[in-house]
Amino acid sequence: MAGNPRVPGADFLQLRPETAPAKGLTDWLVAALRSAIGDGRLSDGTLLPPTRVLAGELRVSRGVVVEAYRRLAEEGLARARTNHGTVVTSALRTLPRRLDTPSLRGPGGFLPQLPGASEHQIDIDLSPGLPDLSAFPRAAWLRAERAVLGSATAASLAYGDPRGSLELRNELAGWLGRVRGVRAHAEDIIIVGGVAQAISLLCQVLRGRGISRIAVEDPGSRGAREGLAYSGMTPVPIPVDGEGMQTELLAESNERVALLTPAHQFPTGVVLGPQRRGALLEWAGQGGLIIEDDYDAEYRYDRAPVPALQASAPGFVAHTGSISKTMAPGMRIGWLIAPWELQDDLVLAKYANDLGSPVLPQLVLADLLAKGELDRHIRVTRDRYRQRRDALVETLGCAWPAAKVHGVAAGLHVMIECPDHTTDDVELATRLAESGIRTQPLSWHRAHPGPPGLVVGYAANTPDRLREAAQRIAAIARR
Repeated sequence: MAGNPRVPGADFLQLRPETAPAKGLTDWLVAALRSAIGDGRLSDGTLLPPTRVLAGELRVSRGVVVEAYRRLAEEGLARARTNHGTVVTSALRTLPRRLDTPSLRGPGGFLPQLPGASEHQIDIDLSPGLPDLSAFPRAAWLRAERAVLGSATAASLAYGDPRGSLELRNELAGWLGRVRGVRAHAEDIIIVGGVAQAISLLCQVLRGRGISRIAVEDPGSRGAREGLAYSGMTPVPIPVDGEGMQTELLAESNERVALLTPAHQFPTGVVLGPQRRGALLEWAGQGGLIIEDDYDAEYRYDRAPVPALQASAPGFVAHTGSISKTMAPGMRIGWLIAPWELQDDLVLAKYANDLGSPVLPQLVLADLLAKGELDRHIRVTRDRYRQRRDALVETLGCAWPAAKVHGVAAGLHVMIECPDHTTDDVELATRLAESGIRTQPLSWHRAHPGPPGLVVGYAANTPDRLREAAQRIAAIARR
């Protein structure tokens, strides 16, 4: 929330300075970098963050980072390049090529329209999940596209590996390791047309293994539930509270597959608590599969970074994400990293589905990752979204103080809980739409009854527009 101090910590390797000894910051940073080089999260040629940027994120002296990079250079693990930063020059991969996984055991869209609301009435769209599309890095994308077209061979444009271009998979393996802690090699990654396709492919493979039910969060994404149903799966709702999915109820359900958003639960915005995280991994270790939708974990404001679940248990977690929230949903580029036991069947399913994703956008994204352009874009938009969140939340706090606003620490949306639990949130959202403001009623995302509310995105509108929207929401809600 506005005015709160930023929590020190970096997405890069999930570094958190509070874990360092009081007088050993440099030793701690060197050890963390050396470990990441040794286990393959930082591969040969990886560009390390600028010293000023990393020092700022960790809230430490720039000299600490400069000295750490100097020591790595002395050990032959890094090299400073004039005007190009510091790059890793040596890496020893210790991650095994195949991971032991247990057998899976288990039994053999679009959101609706609000009644009476028409598209032409909307002048402020607060749909959750929409990034600021005007911030799309057009100049950087165009430069990368020209570079790709200038260097791509004829063979690059032929039918290729259904897993996707090797260039992008290589870059993603390093990037996801650095910013999300994901443990994967290029051969573990399948490039997909967004998270929706990743989940569809998983459903296809799981159905072939006799699994037709998937535990889901409640409240949780209605679109995800409907996508599962369309794919022939039965969603089984498991309640969510302030610590995330109630894992004890998951264990009691006897389901063997669960779809979660653990880093930033949709729509409540909570983080899966440490004890729940441990219980979930224990459940998976007994023969379950976790499908981890890492949909907007890059955007955090008032809390330390949370590593992906896959980092703790690559053999039990199918990790999926995309650039829909960081760049634009229309790009339709995502990734799926599944346990080895499922990978061959998933690649066959991907091949049968579309022969592979379009190659040119993959090569362009690989170029942006290699040059640090995506990281720069995320840093710029993160600050912009923080300002927009503050404008919305502060104005709501003044105009509608009785409402509870959840999920403000991260992401691109908040959940507003109505103070009067007898409110019909579909009717409220309909009245808002008729006044020109699009929101989503919380009940759309519930399988079982619960407190009413609104799910409101803030990334796609300016602070002034958000202040106006918050005042209008409060005025209509109080009538």
